[in-house]
Amino acid sequence: YLFLYNLTNINKEKWPHNWLRKIGEEPVIYDPSKTENSVERLGQYLENKGYYHARVLDSVVYKRKNASVHYWIEPREPYRIRSFDCVFEDSSLEPLVMSDTANSLVEVGAVFDKDVLQNERIRIESLLRENGYYRFSKEYVYFQADIDEAQNAVDVTLRIREFIEGQTNPFTGQKHHPKYTIGNIYIYPNTNILAEAGSSAPSAPDTFEYEGQYFISGSKIRLKPSVIVNSSYLIPGRYYRLSDVDRTYKNLSSLGLIRYTNIAFRERDSLDRSVEDNLLDCRIELTQKNVQSYQTEVAGTNSAGDLGIRGNLLYQNLNVFRGAEVFNLRFTAAIEALKNRSNKEFTSMKEFGVESAILFPKFFSPFRLERFVRQYSPKTSLSLSYNHQSRPDYTRSIFNGSFSYRWNGNAYLSHTLVPLELNYVQIYEDQSDAVFIDSIRKTPIGYSFEDHLVSMTRYGFELNNQRIGQRKDFYFLRFNVESAGNLASLASRIGSEGTAAGTGLLFNVPYFQYMRGDIEFRYYDIMNVKNRMVYRVYAGLGYSYGNSRALPFEKKFFSGGPNSIRAWSTRDLGPGSFAEPDTLNEVFFFPNKTGDIKLEANIEYRFKVVWKLESAVFLDMGNIWAARDETGREDATFRWNRFYKEIAVGTGFGLRFDFSFLLVRFDFGIQLRDPALPEDSRWVPLFRDFNLNDLHLKFGIGYPF
Repeated sequence: YLFLYNLTNINKEKWPHNWLRKIGEEPVIYDPSKTENSVERLGQYLENKGYYHARVLDSVVYKRKNASVHYWIEPREPYRIRSFDCVFEDSSLEPLVMSDTANSLVEVGAVFDKDVLQNERIRIESLLRENGYYRFSKEYVYFQADIDEAQNAVDVTLRIREFIEGQTNPFTGQKHHPKYTIGNIYIYPNTNILAEAGSSAPSAPDTFEYEGQYFISGSKIRLKPSVIVNSSYLIPGRYYRLSDVDRTYKNLSSLGLIRYTNIAFRERDSLDRSVEDNLLDCRIELTQKNVQSYQTEVAGTNSAGDLGIRGNLLYQNLNVFRGAEVFNLRFTAAIEALKNRSNKEFTSMKEFGVESAILFPKFFSPFRLERFVRQYSPKTSLSLSYNHQSRPDYTRSIFNGSFSYRWNGNAYLSHTLVPLELNYVQIYEDQSDAVFIDSIRKTPIGYSFEDHLVSMTRYGFELNNQRIGQRKDFYFLRFNVESAGNLASLASRIGSEGTAAGTGLLFNVPYFQYMRGDIEFRYYDIMNVKNRMVYRVYAGLGYSYGNSRALPFEKKFFSGGPNSIRAWSTRDLGPGSFAEPDTLNEVFFFPNKTGDIKLEANIEYRFKVVWKLESAVFLDMGNIWAARDETGREDATFRWNRFYKEIAVGTGFGLRFDFSFLLVRFDFGIQLRDPALPEDSRWVPLFRDFNLNDLHLKFGIGYPF
């Protein structure tokens, strides 16, 4: 950055001088006073951490026009906490604070750290505000420290002041901190139509009561009161809790119709009355979005290197049944250029479809679950879709319907449960390539290119402990498991549907039975603002049984591509060490290698280069395998005694342009180990020289993981 800055002429303001100065860093001129300030600040920091007798020295080494500054620190013995006591000027707080001493940050024997004391003040403030003390703040908490110089010890006393307002209690002689209960709750469903902004008293003509809460509106309320009340943790008669306010903000903001939420409190009673009589009236103001919207989209697409264009027409209704239900309707059409790997020519893939979905901000259940709704913000989704695909090798239609739940376990954990999802796939053989269909008939992949039905149940969760705005390491864990065909098998037996070959039928078409699961773990090591390491491991397993001899094509695993092993194209790696004969290229037009088992691991070092440009160096490993022996593809089956010999290895580097709202990625992968080669010559660099054709360019939007 200094080099870029020095390329400029300081007297010129036009491009490229102003641009280089903006992305570069100007030289730092040595200033002796700043060195002295640094020594003083280092000493103050050590003192705050309990090292009162620490020494900090500096030295400066001059060489030509450069100055190197060195600091020498001798911390010496720190002061430690010898005893810790608490004194309450307001004795009514003592039972609550003392009952939570297990969570105290101040420990006897620990180094006397002033930052720990400050954090203890904040902890006590949060504890009391969580238990009804709306007016309490950390300013009422202070520490008294008696230092023993001879023993390097400190006797610490925590003191909590009495309340500064109100009258003294005649029995205790103290001014007690008031404890607050939620009084009346006034809800303004749409503040855009509110005339009086300052009054919290309801006006009779525009006010009605629902479950003890007052709704005030100048016109008909578009949103059902039950949706707002069930999303709120603020309930009349309950003690004030800071966490209830935060959860209410979160739940109301999660409703698609709500643009902005504001919660305010006003004390109703004077402080001269008893503690039990202190009430907080609450005012909840909601600003709503436009209920209906239309949108058109035209976008370029990139499916594993195949470029195309897609157009969408979207309609959205954010309150279709007046319960903040979000209804989406999408019409889509696309065309994509597919590259034939045998003759390198391009042919087109055409697609069109329609998708409708409705999202309910509640959990469909025969039981009342208001508490569950408030705590976990569940969503229920219903969707229907139709998609028609016309490719050079096959033409098919897919009908899909699903019913699903989604809810939050906590701030970092989310769950998804799909009790039922149905997929019906119809293959148009008269519009498909006969050579392709005949070549896969009666093979494991061929069963997916016949009319069939998939009925499944799925559960998954995501755990992500990333904290937005904080530069700390974090991890991401995702797990999914699904089962298909069991309900279809039961229905088939009841209806006595089947074929002479013993294949079960439902609605006169065969159905798939299988179990499938996958797990992915990522760890993000944030080294500093410009450098990070990312680690990823992935494992997936699928197994067909009963009415099926293979997994559906859409449920099989594949490897390679911009988000996988980047030295191979998508669906062009594996399975196992199987090498496809060249004679099949004229039949299998496009990379389409799939398997039942998948293992992958990735390591990527990401670093900032300059301005919007980032770069990365990566190492990818993995492969896919078949779970069963397949005729003519013995090397594709997973074997414990050889699978580790069939791990593909690729490396490479990437260039990324981060425009904040969009990250454009170019990754160049290089094959290091190819399991399709003979076992004694799989390490590519050892058996031949690299050339430019060994660079596999992958284009992507966003990070690969």
